[in-house]
Amino acid sequence: MSLYLAPDGLPRCGWAGAAPEFLAYHDTEWGFPVADDVRLFEKLSLESFQSGLSWRTILAKRPGFRAAFAGFDLRAVAAFDVDDVTRLLGDTGIVRHRGKIEAVINNARRALDLQAERGSLAAFFWGYQPSPVEIPEPQSVSTSPSAIALSKDLKRRGWKFVGPTTVFAFMQAMGLVNDHATGCTTRSLADRRRGAFTRPG
Repeated sequence: MSLYLAPDGLPRCGWAGAAPEFLAYHDTEWGFPVADDVRLFEKLSLESFQSGLSWRTILAKRPGFRAAFAGFDLRAVAAFDVDDVTRLLGDTGIVRHRGKIEAVINNARRALDLQAERGSLAAFFWGYQPSPVEIPEPQSVSTSPSAIALSKDLKRRGWKFVGPTTVFAFMQAMGLVNDHATGCTTRSLADRRRGAFTRPG
């Protein structure tokens, strides 16, 4: 597993050196546990948009996505209609893919249903936290049994663009698993954050 020697002289996951904007994302967001429903919904939505594209493209457009989708406020997005779809298809600040745009709107409505049922998205998602045995080595798998199970449950509930690989990438980013590379200086920080984290639900 490759490591990247950052400008501060400390090693990071190899992918953190692939683009200038990746290092800050790696050091301050990726792999740290999240219990905020808006952030969880935003990330799963962005992972859905990433399908077939690079994360660099999505990260660069993240401010545009936030503006276009009302900060990923669930109730606001759930109320979007056909006029909003037309507006979004003309928005150069996002990825203009009708199926993915309509999926985010649909998923916001399904997310409200989940909140009503489980109290929060966080309580639902963290119920699928992978066990350590599912991931034998950091960054060694692209999905896991828990991700497959979560993907199936979301699809059963009517969510779109939530395949197992997309769901596992979401889990990595939102700290449901610490997948920072062995030797990455951020891995221990993510472990400490996870240790102090109270699992929702």
